[in-house]
Amino acid sequence: MVNDTETKDDLIIQIKHLIDITGEETQINPKFLDLFEYDELVDIRDNLEYKQTHQDQLHSDYLDQIYNKCK
Repeated sequence: MVNDTETKDDLIIQIKHLIDITGEETQINPKFLDLFEYDELVDIRDNLEYKQTHQDQLHSDYLDQIYNKCK
């Protein structure tokens, strides 16, 4: 989902939105974010999007593993 016109700031906004779980604005240290290159921010954003959209399956797989260990 890479858009040629996205800036690092756009990606940071998207990442903040994806990690937000309380409904309040998520704060990330700007100095920390400066350490990442554009491509790394794209990878972080894409990974968070994948986890968000596949969360049910990831949880189901994990619960199946626990169940099988407890049999």
